[in-house]
Amino acid sequence: MKSTRFINASLSGLGRAWLLIVSLVLALSLVRLGQLAYFWPTGYQATASDIATVILQGLRFDLKVSAITGFLLLLVLPWVTEQINARLVAVIAFCFIFLSLINLHYFGFYKTPIDATVFGLIEDDTLAVLQTIWRDFPVLWTVLLTIGLTAGMAWFHGWLVRQTKPDTLLQSKPLVLKLSVIVIALLAILFAGKGTLRAMALQRQHLTVTTSQFLNDMVPNGVIALKYAWDSRGLSQNLQNPLVGLKTMGFDSPLAAAAVLGLPHDSEAALKSALVTHESIPSNKKKNLIFFLMESWSEEPLLYQSKRFDVMGRMAATMATACHFSNFDSAQGGTHPSLEAILLSTPITPLTQGDVGRKPIAWSIPLVVRQAGYQTLFLTSGRSGWRDLNRVLKVQGFDEVVDANTLKEAYPDATLGIWGVWDSFAFDYLEKRLAAQPADKPLFVFVLTSTNHPPYDLPPDYQRVPRDMTLWRGETNSDTLEPNLDSYRYATDLLGGFVQDMQIQPWYDNTILAATGDHNVRSFGIYADEQRRYMLRQVPFVIWGKDLACGNQQTLPASHRDMFSTLLPLVGVTGPYVDAGRNLLKPMTGKPGPLNAPRTLYFTGEARNAQGTWQLGNPHSFFCTSAQKAAAPCNFNAQDDLEERARYGLLDWNVRSSLKK
Repeated sequence: MKSTRFINASLSGLGRAWLLIVSLVLALSLVRLGQLAYFWPTGYQATASDIATVILQGLRFDLKVSAITGFLLLLVLPWVTEQINARLVAVIAFCFIFLSLINLHYFGFYKTPIDATVFGLIEDDTLAVLQTIWRDFPVLWTVLLTIGLTAGMAWFHGWLVRQTKPDTLLQSKPLVLKLSVIVIALLAILFAGKGTLRAMALQRQHLTVTTSQFLNDMVPNGVIALKYAWDSRGLSQNLQNPLVGLKTMGFDSPLAAAAVLGLPHDSEAALKSALVTHESIPSNKKKNLIFFLMESWSEEPLLYQSKRFDVMGRMAATMATACHFSNFDSAQGGTHPSLEAILLSTPITPLTQGDVGRKPIAWSIPLVVRQAGYQTLFLTSGRSGWRDLNRVLKVQGFDEVVDANTLKEAYPDATLGIWGVWDSFAFDYLEKRLAAQPADKPLFVFVLTSTNHPPYDLPPDYQRVPRDMTLWRGETNSDTLEPNLDSYRYATDLLGGFVQDMQIQPWYDNTILAATGDHNVRSFGIYADEQRRYMLRQVPFVIWGKDLACGNQQTLPASHRDMFSTLLPLVGVTGPYVDAGRNLLKPMTGKPGPLNAPRTLYFTGEARNAQGTWQLGNPHSFFCTSAQKAAAPCNFNAQDDLEERARYGLLDWNVRSSLKK
């Protein structure tokens, strides 16, 4: 019967696929062990647990790429002859092993696994590159080693085939057993390709598993390294044409956009200088600046804060002396895009995952602050291998990058979860770090939290706070609303506890604390109702400091672009950072000019004023939505649109014109 032949063929194909997977995993793991031994630095010491962690994580990535390959080959494996199957296995093994040996040599040259730079083979003088490779690398020996390892793997695979006989195994067994084996084997391949049984698949961020960059670089095999390099290449932007963004916004030149904003427009050099020129600041002693980018820290829960609906914890007691900007939008809808927008004033994202991230960007906030005499620290409870932050951030001005692996080393009882360690370890580390900071060296710390993120797990000993959900005035469709509110309160309470502890320290008079969210949280709603639409991108922006004068802008529309234009003057730092926004602590008086008008700018090309929201350049997209009842008629404002298009276009132009090759 045809159905019986199909079932038998499926059994045979799945058996062949699993034997291929086992053989490939063995080969890739052997290359990794050889790479570890080959590059092990003289005098370098690592704990047995760290080495075991790297080997195990590498094996997981080996299993992932091998399982995906086996799954794809299920289209052909059940139907080919044993001889063709053996040849197919040998070809795939050769490619996988060769890529991993290329990765070995690539690491030896660049001190990093294969990344987007590898595509320079095509973009540069290909013949010259190939000649250099032939001269400087053991090409023949590498090919011979690949052939030898492939032959060894082919022999091992053949031995497995002879021992298990996948083409005849279970062929005479009952139908129910056959079907059960097919289902189990297929599910096993799918989960192996995912790399985990948890909700999140094994991905790039999981390449960072220890505090040692060297060991972390041993995790990826050549296949996965090339895959991530290809992803980075696809995400990187073409910066060759500096006018792309301006023309999209309706301007033929940067000078035309500058004229709209009242900026110098006699030359591009004068314009660029104006973008990074700031008011002079009295030469007071510089203050420490501690900035928190809180994962999924939305504004909406704060609207309903009360004793019966506690989402703030200890932060509630600090708000009386804080400057809370409550009508505030994020720059982007994701953590990494917002991080780049905040630190680099760029609407282009991802910007730093390719070659651009390997070179200092002159207006990078940490670089500017470091040049002003600060020690700079990036601290996260997550893994810094995510989006190559561990590499990029040091290039862009951070002296140190401390992540989940560092915290795990400092706190042995910390548990590494999906995203990293619990936020509490980052806050504890920061308190100790501040206490040890020399008084004559100002400190800039950028903290990125991670716990308030799906799946909204919390420490086992954390006591969830009951709340009256009838006081929640938002949407209730999400089944993760209450767990999300729990993790939101956990993170906010930790922030509040940290602020309270700082306010009693002797160095608080010389310290500014600030916090915002990277983006609105997903489970709080889709904000389809136009009257609530203004909340779609809202996150808090809060500043704490001694004797702050908050001014009259706390309820006016503002966004991420305004933060460091507010904070850096407050701590005595001048340029050359880009003045992407306005100083929110300056009183708003009279009719504001185009550079300090109370509007928000979402870096995908959306703006919001006191009346409503619209897509830049599209009057028909305007709709009324406001935190307060608008005093003026609710209509599209063409002048507001023109000015925001000019600001967006100039930010885009500044990046492209400065960083083009």
